[in-house]
Amino acid sequence: MVAKIRVHWPDGAICGICFTTATHTRGPCATCGDTRLLPGKDADGSNTCRDCAGITTLLQCDNCGDEAERFRNGNCIRCVLRADLTATLQPNTPPDLRLKRLVAVFANAERPESIYTWKRGIGASALLTRLGTRELAISHEAFDALPASNAVEHLRETLTHHGMLPPRDRQLAAFERWLEKRIVSLADHREIQGPIERFGRWHHLKRLRAKSLPGTNMNFAVRSAKQEITESGRFLAWLLSEHDTTYTDIRQSHLDDYLASGPSTRHAINTFIASLVTSHEIAKVRVPRREAQSTPILTQAARIDHIRACLTTGEMPAADRVAALILLLYAHPVGKIAALKTSALEARPDGLYLRLGSVPALLPAQVAATFWDYVHNRPNQQTVNTDSPWLFPGNLPGQHTHPENMLNRLRSWGIDLNGVRNTALRDLARELNPTALAISLGYRSEIIHQHAAAAGAPHADYINLKSSQLRPSPRLSSVKD
Repeated sequence: MVAKIRVHWPDGAICGICFTTATHTRGPCATCGDTRLLPGKDADGSNTCRDCAGITTLLQCDNCGDEAERFRNGNCIRCVLRADLTATLQPNTPPDLRLKRLVAVFANAERPESIYTWKRGIGASALLTRLGTRELAISHEAFDALPASNAVEHLRETLTHHGMLPPRDRQLAAFERWLEKRIVSLADHREIQGPIERFGRWHHLKRLRAKSLPGTNMNFAVRSAKQEITESGRFLAWLLSEHDTTYTDIRQSHLDDYLASGPSTRHAINTFIASLVTSHEIAKVRVPRREAQSTPILTQAARIDHIRACLTTGEMPAADRVAALILLLYAHPVGKIAALKTSALEARPDGLYLRLGSVPALLPAQVAATFWDYVHNRPNQQTVNTDSPWLFPGNLPGQHTHPENMLNRLRSWGIDLNGVRNTALRDLARELNPTALAISLGYRSEIIHQHAAAAGAPHADYINLKSSQLRPSPRLSSVKD
């Protein structure tokens, strides 16, 4: 298909795509040196300004005077966007500083064309109109009452990221909404609804609220709570249908039969059963602990091959590359990698450090440049998600990438996540004191000691370590072939 020609300039016919690229290129002109819009090319192919290139097409906004593509009626995209949003949001009738700021945030986005496309979508257009008529209040409660959609969450997180809505734990809020729906769905089964509601509210919701602190990754805690509540409800439904009995008459034989006749996920009822026993609602019974059948392990050579591939595979996105290296080098859980902030990286005279626990680790020289380049060119920051504190910014403003998304992307590169993590921990535990390693990596000491014992590490049983011994280890700053 032949591209449609948009204009003819001295250096040739320009199609629509090339015209857009040209009118978004800025910098020092190769001919005169002035810093301005650079739509032209000289004989060597270097970028030049309109005057030096001999371009006669008018590239100046009638409203603000900036050099730019005349997007509509002689105005640039930013002026068009500002006018459209002002008409829709009506920030001055009555005056609302939050809406005035929202207009500025959108109009000043690095890629205003993306905002223009987004606001014209059915969902976003309706939301913005309702904000303008004041039918939709700027509050989390008002947004919670809306049907869930990408447009709702994008607008909510934009308002939150730029200080027009107070920050809150998205995972906890989503769990609260999920729990309410779950309880309502059991309204026709009171004998199931009652214990599940108590378990959800008194055990899980109370625990999650206490755990929800700034900087805490709640993703896996929330997922675990949902699974336990869901599996417990399924168990009570099974108990009613198979034995015509309710939770108050649970016997050990019921548990043994249920666990033996279904998938391993049924063991997730353990906490629910324990809570019933503790509150004396049922006789003392127990759910046998489910032991893993095997521990996934890679060879050290395979782990090094993965590290080498991360450094040499050109088509691997930088975010995937850095996330994979943190996993491969330091066995950091993916959920925690996704929630790292840029402040975890610290440049010092002797190199670049990465803080995963309470003691920072010096990044190996072979990978430090990769991390440095990435942190200055992170993705997902070109619209309203500017100044993101996250090392891996997500698609929603102010949020880090979702751990599930990172898991799937790393798997798509052939990385055995559990195998890599176990191999890295055992390799590190062979050469470092387990307690020092736990502190440096942010793991619980007992977990590292288990891996040290499995690796046959000589210090696997050494628990006490003076804080004066905790120094960045040379082993954590080298990659062996």
